Amino acid sequence: MTVDREALQAGWNRARSHLDTARAHLAGLPDIDFSLTLEFLEHDELGLAFDCIVDLGDDLDLPLVFWECLDRAAREMRLYSEALHKPYLTAADTCLRHLAAASEQV
Repeated sequence: MTVDREALQAGWNRARSHLDTARAHLAGLPDIDFSLTLEFLEHDELGLAFDCIVDLGDDLDLPLVFWECLDRAAREMRLYSEALHKPYLTAADTCLRHLAAASEQV
């Protein structure tokens, strides 16, 4: 099986952009520590950065657009398909729960 490295990199770049946009929604909020998230981003550990951003936003009343950005990132990284094979709640599951709740409020 051959891997289209250009397509893979383009998807990774889109996922990173979505993560950066979601992270911007948290900027300036009190008690938000991005150090671990930034470390993961610096090392191209986008899945772990996704988990951190979801965790940071989980208890906050954030707008739908925040969760839509994370949803797009999860789709680029195919986190939802991976979540199907795990017997525990993942950050992708949490993202979907918040996305659904925020969509109902619009």
